[in-house]
Amino acid sequence: MHFVFPASGREFQSAAFAGPWLLAFAFAGCSPHSAPTPVEDSLTSGRMKVVSAHEAMSLVARERDAFQSLYPQASIEVASGTSREAIGALFAARCDLAVMTREISAEERAAAVSGKLNLEGYRFARDAVVAVVHPANPVENLTVEELRRIYAGEATRWSQFGGRAEQIVPVAQPPTADLTECMMRKVMEDQPIAVRSVPARSDSEVIDEVRSRPGAIGYVSLAWADRGARALRIASLKGLAYTKPDPETVYRGEYPLTRFFNLYARGSGPRLANGLITFVTSFDGQKSVQESGFVPTAVPVRFVRRSPLRGTH
Repeated sequence: MHFVFPASGREFQSAAFAGPWLLAFAFAGCSPHSAPTPVEDSLTSGRMKVVSAHEAMSLVARERDAFQSLYPQASIEVASGTSREAIGALFAARCDLAVMTREISAEERAAAVSGKLNLEGYRFARDAVVAVVHPANPVENLTVEELRRIYAGEATRWSQFGGRAEQIVPVAQPPTADLTECMMRKVMEDQPIAVRSVPARSDSEVIDEVRSRPGAIGYVSLAWADRGARALRIASLKGLAYTKPDPETVYRGEYPLTRFFNLYARGSGPRLANGLITFVTSFDGQKSVQESGFVPTAVPVRFVRRSPLRGTH
């Protein structure tokens, strides 16, 4: 798929008028008081600021770099924060584009309506909350309710789920982390994590803690599901099929703990914001989503499963 932005800007002046104007600009350029040439606000040029949720920061920076390499007249600043901080900055006009790893809340939507703020939202990636354990842990399956019981402190031994008679050691990310908010909403029934847990500041720290503790369990995003720990299969309810978290099950919505990454912009914001949104949701932008370990939403995806190799002996 070839991706091209609509052309923008004024046509060149005729040759008859080019000489005097070029001469004037030449003298202006020699002046020590000359002002920088303004950059037109268009789909491919201008200045804007993005505030991105921490977990999408590396992906957004990658998209920004690819966009600016195609359109050098675009100057895009990217800052990091939580999803709440990102949407707050957009409401206060401290940024032009908010990147959130969740949907806008009812409270935030009401604030936008009361403030007569016209917001435009776009889903651009899928992710998942993945429960990971030590590779030697024999437990392979949990229901959402069983996962809730672990982080509520109601289940304390792996033997309660068919495992060994050893203590469960929960690992948790900060309460302000977007992934923890998703965990609380989808698993904890909007209740905080109550169990005493090992703190971890990021997905990578969760993996390190789980790998070093045979009885540990933690939660990470999909991009970290296979980086040294083992992902558990999850079922919505007891008796339903357990689903492994992988790009296909997340894409099809079969894995129960999925979430969306979203772009939000003001309707009256700079045109450059719409240009970046168009790029992120294009074929090339969605390819970066996939290469970053997340799942595309704006383009069709075809999954090919390879048959297992058969032994020759």
